[in-house]
Amino acid sequence: MSIFEQYNFKGKKALLRVDFNLPLNESFQVTDDTRMRAAIPTIQKIINDGGTVILMSHFGRPKEGPTNKYSLFHLVPHLQKLVGDQNEVFFASDCIGEPAEKAVNLLEAGDVLLLENLRFHKEEEKGDAGFAEKLSKLGDVYVNDAFGTAHRAHASTAIIADYFSKEEKMFGLLMEGEVKSAEKVMLQSEKPFTAIIGGAKVSDKILIIENLLERATDIIIGGGMAYTFWKAQGKEIGNSLCEEDRLPLAAELLKKAAAKGVNIHLPVDSTIADKFAADANTKNCESHAIPSGWMGLDIGAQARADFREVILSSKTILWNGPMGVFEMEKFQAGTKAIAEAVAEVTQKGAFSLVGGGDSVAAVNQFGFNNKVSYVSTGGGAMLEFFEGKVLPGIAAINK
Repeated sequence: MSIFEQYNFKGKKALLRVDFNLPLNESFQVTDDTRMRAAIPTIQKIINDGGTVILMSHFGRPKEGPTNKYSLFHLVPHLQKLVGDQNEVFFASDCIGEPAEKAVNLLEAGDVLLLENLRFHKEEEKGDAGFAEKLSKLGDVYVNDAFGTAHRAHASTAIIADYFSKEEKMFGLLMEGEVKSAEKVMLQSEKPFTAIIGGAKVSDKILIIENLLERATDIIIGGGMAYTFWKAQGKEIGNSLCEEDRLPLAAELLKKAAAKGVNIHLPVDSTIADKFAADANTKNCESHAIPSGWMGLDIGAQARADFREVILSSKTILWNGPMGVFEMEKFQAGTKAIAEAVAEVTQKGAFSLVGGGDSVAAVNQFGFNNKVSYVSTGGGAMLEFFEGKVLPGIAAINK
C-alpha cells in the first residue's frame, strides 16, 4: 500500500497540487475534463477520511496578473459536478493572503476549496521561496498530484515541499500511478520492448530516442519526423516535412542503433498528398521515392502491417506521438492502426504506456483509452522522464 493510501487525513487540511489547466470554450465551459477526472480519486480519499481539500493549480499563461479569462472560478461548476452534491466546492479569489486564509478557516471536514490561479503571481513560475512558504501555511499536509507539471521547478510543485516534513508530503494517486508506470517502462521493461515515436520533429524527440537506444529492442518511427530519417539516407521525400539541419543527427542515430542492435523501423510506404489539406488528392507511395510536389502525411498500408507485426510481438510498449496528421480523416489510418495494435497486444498481457498530448488525444478519439495499460496525463513531464532527466516535482517529495 502506498504512503498516500496509508495516510489518514481525518481533521487534516490537505494542500493538493493538481493540474487543472483545461481547455474551455467561449462560454468558459470545460471541453476536455481528463485531467480533472484524473484527480478525483485523490480528492475523494481525503474527503472520505474526513479531511478538507485545498486545491492549487495553474491555468493558461496569464501575462498581466489576474484576468477573468484565466480565472479558475470558471472550473467550479464542473468540479462540483465531478465531486458530487454531498461535498461543497468553494472558491478563493486569491491563492495567498487574506482571501485564501479566510476561505481555508471556514472549511469543514469534507469541503473542497479551489484557490485562484497560481500564475496570477509571477513568483509561482520563478520558484520563489517566500511565495511557496505562504502557500504552505494554508495546509497541514502537502500532496502533489500534478504529474503534468512535475518537470517545472515552480513554487507550488517543488519549492513548497521544503516546508513540510517527510511524513507530511507525498504523491497523490494519479502521480503515484504515473511514476510507477513510467518506471515500469524505463526501469523494469520486459523484452521485447517497442517504443513508438511519432510527431513532426526529430529535434523534439532526440533525447528520448537516444535514451531508448539503451533500453528498447525496437523503435518505430512515424509521423513527419520519419522523412528526416529517410532523407538522411539520401532518399527522395518530395515536399515532405524535413529538418535539414538534423540530417547528420538522424544518420548518427541510425548508426548508433545498428551498433547497439536496436531495430529502427521506418515506414516503407506513405499516404502522400499534393497539399496539406483535408481535401488534398492522395495516393500510396514508397516513402523513399516521393515525387516532387507531394508530401507524406500518414504511414501507408504496408507500413501499418509491418508496424502491427512488431507491436504484436512486444511485451512492453511506449507510444509517444502520432503516425500522421490524424486530425484529418484522410490521414488517420496509420495512427488508428497503431492504437488498435497496442490495444490488442495489451489484452494479451503486454504492458502499454501512452503519453504525449497527441497520442493521448488519438487513443481517446478512437475509443482505446480503456484498452491500454496506462494513459499519461503529463506531456512535457513524461517526455523529460523518458529523456532520463530528474523531475523537480518528483525529487522534492523524495528528498
